[in-house]
Amino acid sequence: MQCERAWLREIRSAWRQGMFMNARARVLVADDHAVMLDSLVRLLSAQFDVVAAVSDGVAVVNKARQLTPDLLVLDIAMPRLNGIAAAARLKELGSTAKIVFVTNLHDREFLEGSLELGDVGFVVKDRLVADLLPAVRTVLSGRSFVSPSMAE
Repeated sequence: MQCERAWLREIRSAWRQGMFMNARARVLVADDHAVMLDSLVRLLSAQFDVVAAVSDGVAVVNKARQLTPDLLVLDIAMPRLNGIAAAARLKELGSTAKIVFVTNLHDREFLEGSLELGDVGFVVKDRLVADLLPAVRTVLSGRSFVSPSMAE
């Protein structure tokens, strides 16, 4: 039993350090705007396995519990349950998925609220093409990422 736990810790550590380059992270994407959801899926699909794309926070919680993705890419402003609340709910339920928030809201309050959840990404949508993939890689490696326009 002790040996199994040590082996599992080594595997997790190797994963965080990027040693399994052929393994693709499993990603759940959520945005309530169909065009943005499609754009997020297309940007991520080349390098990651997008396992679900949903349009509200309640669906995020349900699909994440069912599929146990490695990463959640969540719009903050969604119906039924916003992205931050959905992520907090999943954390309460024991989810270990990493989180990248995407938003049009250039509001420090949302940034601070998201960072309370740990090492997360915070990407403003007007920098989506430049920041999304670096944010995902940074968060998957166990660090936080904030779009430069919000970091100042």
